[in-house]
Parts: sequence; C-alpha cells; structure tokens
Amino acid sequence: QVQLVESGGGLVQPGGSLRLSCAVSGSIFGVNAMGWYRQPPGKQRELVAHITSGGTTNYADSVKGRFTISRDNAKNSLYLQMDSLKPGDTAVYYCHAEITTPGLTTYGYWGQGTQVTVSS
Repeated sequence: QVQLVESGGGLVQPGGSLRLSCAVSGSIFGVNAMGWYRQPPGKQRELVAHITSGGTTNYADSVKGRFTISRDNAKNSLYLQMDSLKPGDTAVYYCHAEITTPGLTTYGYWGQGTQVTVSS
C-alpha cells in the first residue's frame, strides 16, 4: 500500500511564505514524476508545478517566479516553497506521484490535500 501525506499548509498573510511537504511511503519500487496541484474553492483542480525524476521542472504561469518545486529522492519526498503569496493562491493543495510498485506496474497516487489560505 502506498501513501502520500502532505503537510505545511495553513493561514498566511498576502506576501508571506509557506513550504509544503509530501512524504511518500509504502511498498515502492521507484518514484517517477511528481507534482503539486491545487483546487481553489468552486473551481477545478489545476497543475501548479511538476518535477521529473531527473529534476526537470515546469510551473503554471500564475506561480512562475514565486513558487519552487523540489524533491529529495533519497527520502521519497516532494516540496513546494511558496513565496509572495496572493489571495488567489488560496486552495487545497494536493501532492501527486507516479509510483512504480514492486510488481513493476506504475500508478498515479494522490495525497489527501492540505489547505492553504492567503488572507489578511
């Protein structure tokens, strides 16, 4: 069984920073591409940032220059450093990972989500 557990969300004032973490655990052969998604209130889930197993990154235009995605392959962990936060960044943030099981099948897994609220 594979689990993704996010942490680091909370309430922050505009212009502030937060760092999200996602820890992958369970029966894993390998962790491939990983990403952060978010779902603002009343809207669809959208990609925020993506990182390959080799470290290549890409970002949604709305967060470029403010957010930084990174990963620690030794710890099977994913991070999102969020700076210069805006009220429009308010959403539930989800971690996603493409994981290869010991049976060499690859599946996509989601975390449970962590709330980020940007408000004064």
